[in-house]
Amino acid sequence: MKAAILNEFGSVENFKILEIPTPKPQFKEVLVKVIASSVNPLDYQIRRGDYKNELTLPHCAHESIIGLKPENISHLEAATLPLAAGTAWEMLVTRAQLKINQTILIHGGAGGVGIPAIQIAKAMGATVFTTARKVHHPFLLELGADYVIDYKNEDYIHTINRLTHDKGVDVIIDTIGGNTLADSGKILSQMGQVITLVDIEQPQNLIEAWGKNATYHFVFTRQNRNKLEELTKLVESKKLKPVFTKTFSLSDIGKAHSLLETKAGVEDFYGKIAIEVEH
Repeated sequence: MKAAILNEFGSVENFKILEIPTPKPQFKEVLVKVIASSVNPLDYQIRRGDYKNELTLPHCAHESIIGLKPENISHLEAATLPLAAGTAWEMLVTRAQLKINQTILIHGGAGGVGIPAIQIAKAMGATVFTTARKVHHPFLLELGADYVIDYKNEDYIHTINRLTHDKGVDVIIDTIGGNTLADSGKILSQMGQVITLVDIEQPQNLIEAWGKNATYHFVFTRQNRNKLEELTKLVESKKLKPVFTKTFSLSDIGKAHSLLETKAGVEDFYGKIAIEVEH
């Protein structure tokens, strides 16, 4: 079978497209024919060698993480769904246990996780605030966001407090890092929750959150069939739509990694990147 192979960690130049033996599934494993795939930040982090000491090399998939493709979307759309939407599901449903009429701020609304997070939060009955570049505001409002804040030209802390009459929001989803964890306490309601998927690169002062009796969750998502089946229900009921704006062939997998990793020359890029393995 044809595969994109890395013989060593490092740059995208290390990718080779080769014919390799087809794996043979063992007990409780499934051999999946890959028609389409996608690229996530985790992929380029693995390629660079960030997790080389804890990496399990790919083989056949375990049956517990296999789900059927939703019937009303394409293979390319389906390929962009599991990790990003699965992460959003874990943050909103498993960790925050978001409730109807709660308020939520989703940082990075135009990103791979932000887009499904907005849709899932709306499906759960929340009022959604999100941050994004001005160019993405019409799209995110159409997607279901109630308020979109231009983080380049607005102080989102001031804006959230103004819009909520200084009550703050019940839940904050962090997809961007930086000072988000420290700043979250300034716009949280009492007993609020912060859920982040970003590695902590610098010390954070959480004194503001302490005063709010806040709860922090750190998410490194794991896949399971139940989560995939719940996402499929949302897709087939048209409450969740995968969004991808770039498609690359398998032979151009390196270009896909570079785009997601650096966004060089395409600052207005949003959504997911799809990989077409077979027509």
